[in-house]
Amino acid sequence: MDGKTIARQCTLCEAHCGILVTVEGEQVTRIEGNPDDVLSKGYICPKATAMGGLHHDPDRLRTPVRRVGDSFEPIGWDEAFREIGQRLRAVRAAHGPSAIGMYMGNPAAHSSSVIYGVALRTALLTRNFFSASSIDQFPQEFVAWRMFGANVLMPVTDIDRTDRLVILGANPAVSNGSITTMPGAKLRIRDVRKRGGTVVVIDPRRTETARLADEHVAVRPGGDVYLLLGMLHVLVTEGLCDERAVRAQCAGWDELSGLVATTTPDRMAVHAGVDADTIRRLARDHAAAPSAVLYARIGVCLQTTGALTHWLVNTINAVTGNLDRVGGQMFATPPVDIARYGKYLPMGYGAWTDRSGTQKSFRGELPVSVLAQDILAEGPDRIRAMITYAGNPVLSTPQGGRLDEALESLDFYVAIDMYVTETTRHADIILPPVSPLEREDLNLVFPVFSVRNNVRFDAPVFEPPADGLEDWQILARLLTEVVPLPARRVTGRALTGVLEQLSPLRLTAAAIATGPYGILRKGRKGLTVNRIRSTAGGVDLGPLVPRLRELIGTKDRKVQLTPPDLLAALHAVLDEADTATSAGYDLQLIGRRHLRSNNSWLHNIPSMMKGRDRCTVLVHPDDAATRGLADGDPARVESSVGTIVVPVEVSDDIRPGVVAIPHGWGHREPGVGWQVAAAQPGVNVNLLHDPTRTDPLTGTAAVNNTWVRVSPVVTERDAADSDRIGVPAAG
Repeated sequence: MDGKTIARQCTLCEAHCGILVTVEGEQVTRIEGNPDDVLSKGYICPKATAMGGLHHDPDRLRTPVRRVGDSFEPIGWDEAFREIGQRLRAVRAAHGPSAIGMYMGNPAAHSSSVIYGVALRTALLTRNFFSASSIDQFPQEFVAWRMFGANVLMPVTDIDRTDRLVILGANPAVSNGSITTMPGAKLRIRDVRKRGGTVVVIDPRRTETARLADEHVAVRPGGDVYLLLGMLHVLVTEGLCDERAVRAQCAGWDELSGLVATTTPDRMAVHAGVDADTIRRLARDHAAAPSAVLYARIGVCLQTTGALTHWLVNTINAVTGNLDRVGGQMFATPPVDIARYGKYLPMGYGAWTDRSGTQKSFRGELPVSVLAQDILAEGPDRIRAMITYAGNPVLSTPQGGRLDEALESLDFYVAIDMYVTETTRHADIILPPVSPLEREDLNLVFPVFSVRNNVRFDAPVFEPPADGLEDWQILARLLTEVVPLPARRVTGRALTGVLEQLSPLRLTAAAIATGPYGILRKGRKGLTVNRIRSTAGGVDLGPLVPRLRELIGTKDRKVQLTPPDLLAALHAVLDEADTATSAGYDLQLIGRRHLRSNNSWLHNIPSMMKGRDRCTVLVHPDDAATRGLADGDPARVESSVGTIVVPVEVSDDIRPGVVAIPHGWGHREPGVGWQVAAAQPGVNVNLLHDPTRTDPLTGTAAVNNTWVRVSPVVTERDAADSDRIGVPAAG
């Protein structure tokens, strides 16, 4: 049988590497990197090859299903939407709009359907909106807002032209970049060194990225903020900054100088876990390099000092002249220039809070760490119905083991998902979108954070089934059901008819036409969707260029080096700085990620599950020896809120006093619909994290510095626990 090959992108992670998908009939036979892709240039990681397995997975839902007892049965689309509308409207009528909550997971950002996700959230008129951003990037967005005047102005690392790359709490050799989209990051890092540059990785673990670097600095978890303060002290007090240039671009130099006057490397070293001489050298080398950039990501983001660390990262880049500069931190010029309009978007910071009054709203949502409590706490304002769009918050967020109970207690729950997961198994109705290979798309989000300006089209590989719906179509139908309409039978059909014509691709086409490369600005040579569609490897729009002056949204049009709330939070941290352990817990737990695993998405694809167990606790040999642990032994890992049992992996890649466990595992709950995943070992590490322990400015859960203790499994009861998902702590 003759085959065909389609050029598109892998949409399983932020890199969106270009792929060539070969099919024969209705079967994917091969997936390989596209050498003509303007961003990934032929590179792919093993995850890309799973796109075929995802499409063909027999466990993937192909039709809506409705809960009947402890199982699900098929239901027609019209009947499903009718029941959903009736039940959601009933909840809203009885308890108000905020009785309906909505959660949007990371996969939503991987297609332009996110436009309709935002539209549905708006139509609900609820204060109880949550997303994966508050377990991912809120501190970076908050800092961008405070320093540059817009949350979307998160700077991109110009890795392809820098002379010095310093990476904190990120592992781009595995992730291929995040909020700095850089497919083929391994090759890009090697290219920095090939052209005579230097790469330094600051991380408690010798990561896959650290192995490619010139230097690895094993910082103590939570120590990054102190290390950066020590560096700033050196930069300021030794006159390594061009003060005149800094004052021209930034506000707050005098306050910053006063702040770091006492944060000497000798004082900061004990809290950073890095010696003072290394801190001094890192600062001096950064200032001396022709161009240099600090790049930080999720490892430092998900800590109580997440916002502070990202603030100091941006500040060091700014005062050394590496902000909005080739080879430093820059801002992309995407085909739909979202960043240009970000300063006009209200953040609504603190406009409302969670039900406890503790966590503030930010950009129209609450941190997901409060979701379980806001469902379970009795009272007139509790969440009584939920909509989830993608994501698996039962596994991916710390809820003290209570989110299962919370979701089960809801009056009604509808999920948009391709699987019956640990989360969606609690749903009353699940609405499955078609496979990614059955839709065409043009992503708007990731070009905003790419290391080179570009735009690429996702061509469909297969025709969608006649009775299948794309994500946006499902969201649009839900929107028509929740919008208050008079004479709903008539006006509802009319609204549905209008929305059916407004696909995200049509909306994107209009936005591109008015964008920086569009036909309304460039004339006949301007960019159009048809031109992008006809270019199999995408359109290269050139290198990043300095443009902060046109984007910045602060009142004085300057970068704010010392935002008051960040200053106050930093003083609190300095006053409380302490390296002591807590209540008998003597090890610090951090997360880690594997090349073949992306959260919980790929655990049902057999090709991704080959090899040894990857859900292990990584322990330094010295720590293993003092606890009587050997490689492969089951170990009990306990925190103040929970206990799990996992196999030990002994390695000197981890700093002494630190252990690491990946998240996204634990698929053995009853009713889970992915059979391959359910047969895998692994436990839910988020059972160990206290949901009340957060970054105080954004409410982002601090899951990368939890105090734990690790001990051998020594009793029959302990051995039995090794087959369990994990248990919350007593009380």
